Amino acid sequence: MNIKYGGLLVLMWLAACGGSAVVDAPPQKWQDAEVRVESRPSPPRPGVNEFLIIVTGSRGPVHDIVVSVRTDNNDQWVQAIQDGEVGVYRRAARVALGARSVLQVQIKRGSSEEVLNFPLSLSR
Repeated sequence: MNIKYGGLLVLMWLAACGGSAVVDAPPQKWQDAEVRVESRPSPPRPGVNEFLIIVTGSRGPVHDIVVSVRTDNNDQWVQAIQDGEVGVYRRAARVALGARSVLQVQIKRGSSEEVLNFPLSLSR
């Protein structure tokens, strides 16, 4: 698939997901890629929320990685579900004011591993 068409498909897919696609935290860099986080609902509310982790490199979607999330250092990492090969990973996580107001995103590729922290602005 041509990379241009792949990017177009990702945009169309995000538009079809319903609701507005609002970025809940500023994007971060990981290796040569940009990592963005969106939540459903947006902004996230205390309780269980769905998170989309979107990873895009200079050549398009990044899909050869393993993404896991958690919102507390004492929680186990929970692997996100890869949505095809479009660089989108989904997982639900419990959020709350205080300790659970940061989404921790663990990215693994081969022997490389990194954790990115995305502060969340919670609605009440």
